Amino acid sequence: MSDKQSVLEAVGQMPETLTIAQIREELLILEKLSEGYADSQGGRVVPHEEVKRQYAAWLSK
Repeated sequence: MSDKQSVLEAVGQMPETLTIAQIREELLILEKLSEGYADSQGGRVVPHEEVKRQYAAWLSK
C-alpha cells in the first residue's frame, strides 16, 4: 500500500470531530510507526538485553 493510500485510509477512519492539529498528530504517529516497522524489518534495532545493559550503565553514572 502506498503512503498516500495509508494516509487516506487512516484519515477515513478518524472521527469527524478531529481538528487539523489532531489529524496531524495522528498522521505523525502513523509515520513514526511505519519508520519503526521499516527499521525492524531492516535489522536496525537494538536487542532488549543490550538496551537493559546500556540503561543500567547509564543509571550507575
